[in-house]
Amino acid sequence: MDHSAPRSARVRAPELIGKGGWLNTGGRQYTLADLRGRIVILDFWTFCCVNCLHVLDELRELEEKHRDTVVVIGVHSPKFVHEAEHQAVVDAVERYGVEHPVLDDPELATWKQYAVRAWPTLVVIDPEGYVVAQHAGEGHVHAIERLVAELESEHAAKGTLRRGDGPYVAPEPEPTVLRFPGKAVPLPGGNFLVSDTTRHQLVEFAEDGESVLRRIGSGARGFADGSADEAAFNEPQGLALLDDDSVVVADTVNHALRRLDLTTGEVTTLAGTGRQWWQGSPTSGPAREVDLSSPWDVAWWQGRVWIAMAGVHQLWAYDPTDGTVAVSAGTTNEGLVDGPGGEAWFAQPSGLAATPERLWLADSETSALRWVAPDGSVHTAVGTGLFDFGHRDGAAEQALLQHPLGVTALPDGSVAVSDTYNHALRRYDPATGEVTTLATDLREPSDAVLAGDDIVVVESARHRLTRLRLPEEAVKVPDVAHRTQREATEVTPGRLRLDVIFQAPTGQKLDVRYGPSTRLLVSATPPELLRSGEGAGTDLSRALELDPAVEEGVLHVSAMAASCDDDPANEYPACHVHQQDWGVPVRLTEAGTDRLPLVLAGMDA
Repeated sequence: MDHSAPRSARVRAPELIGKGGWLNTGGRQYTLADLRGRIVILDFWTFCCVNCLHVLDELRELEEKHRDTVVVIGVHSPKFVHEAEHQAVVDAVERYGVEHPVLDDPELATWKQYAVRAWPTLVVIDPEGYVVAQHAGEGHVHAIERLVAELESEHAAKGTLRRGDGPYVAPEPEPTVLRFPGKAVPLPGGNFLVSDTTRHQLVEFAEDGESVLRRIGSGARGFADGSADEAAFNEPQGLALLDDDSVVVADTVNHALRRLDLTTGEVTTLAGTGRQWWQGSPTSGPAREVDLSSPWDVAWWQGRVWIAMAGVHQLWAYDPTDGTVAVSAGTTNEGLVDGPGGEAWFAQPSGLAATPERLWLADSETSALRWVAPDGSVHTAVGTGLFDFGHRDGAAEQALLQHPLGVTALPDGSVAVSDTYNHALRRYDPATGEVTTLATDLREPSDAVLAGDDIVVVESARHRLTRLRLPEEAVKVPDVAHRTQREATEVTPGRLRLDVIFQAPTGQKLDVRYGPSTRLLVSATPPELLRSGEGAGTDLSRALELDPAVEEGVLHVSAMAASCDDDPANEYPACHVHQQDWGVPVRLTEAGTDRLPLVLAGMDA
């Protein structure tokens, strides 16, 4: 396949439409015509997706540097039912510090117009309104930066570039004590420590859960050790007691673990470099020298701090005795596969709770409750995969959750699940195998901690801690089941050609110094869908054979390509890894297509 295809026929960018309207514009609605003369970058995202959050962070510097020529527009395209609620999108835009206009597209209208297949996807539109590039996944901003520079000079010369202020209007800040808090931990004296995620601080509350005793962190997004006033965090989440005097903090967007000295308020760094882990980076070693990726929660289990590494779908562990970190479970593939730790697949593990026999985890993207046994094997209690979710109680094998972020061990051996997108607190009892509902009418609960006979819930989108009695009897709720809203792609039974399109960015070439620079991994749900073509290989194109007896399913495709600066004079060229996972729902019909193109970077000719 030609990896340096010439620019094909110019495609006019489709209009931006979304029933939810525009956010961060001071109430103004925009069309593409209003943005003519600007370089427009569309960021197709959904707020559940950690890779989308990585791209938001990658884009910050580009937005700042090219503020007068580039307009970034987030097109919010929901996966979960909850994400189609307008207020939930408004909350997410504030929660993640999105400082550009966002189009709320609950029905995926613009997503379909642009033939997007993956979160996140970036589309670049030139000042004359033509699509010039599409990139799926993260790690593409360096390539887009080069393209922006080219477009700036090309259109300045043509007289088609218009400089000036963009359409972004910042919303008014709300004066609440907490702002989208993430996690909590009870302290030895009965107080609570809470991660005030959007304000980049930790807050200590008295036993009432309302009186603020102190704040840790400057409140500005940053990465700095020091006293309570000087230290800086970047969207901190999980908290766990390291010992009676200190707490370990999952400093999510800094890709680091921090330590808070409870006596002095001093903050130090335990693990991470501040850089994000990429394929090929070390997976173990001295903790301060190894890159991490969006650590979302932490728990003390079996003498180590276990880390829910949401950004790479793995569990890692930090060993305080020798100051090392290492992968404990997961392959970095996204999905739901049980078995030995080294073979298991996770999907954005976001909550942990330890008991002597089990490490429980909330696996958010598969809407699953899972656990690790002392021998390291991984098991699933509730949940079936990436595309099924809802609110259904009953036997665990048919019960449904919706993107849970937290799990809490209860005194009787059962667990409470912060069922975030169902706005509920659920309970799973291993003794009976039953799932029940403990409480509803919470707003995006993201964690819960025990306090005597009560349970204190971090009610994230109501910006508060909420105390509930642990009820004797569970609440009954009507059953609801959902499938992801994306339409299935109609494909022919039998042979299907899978093409992953990758064109190295301008000035770069494929990195072949250590062998093949591309990797393709294919599997299916159900596995019977694929008669042949599954497994790993280095060619980005593959012939698949689909079983006509299986009418529908999901193709899981994971692709990676590495490229380096193409300058023979440079002994140490800068290299970049481009990576994306797709879950493509397919339906087999005679009238379907016999080719499935997935754009990793470039344009499909």
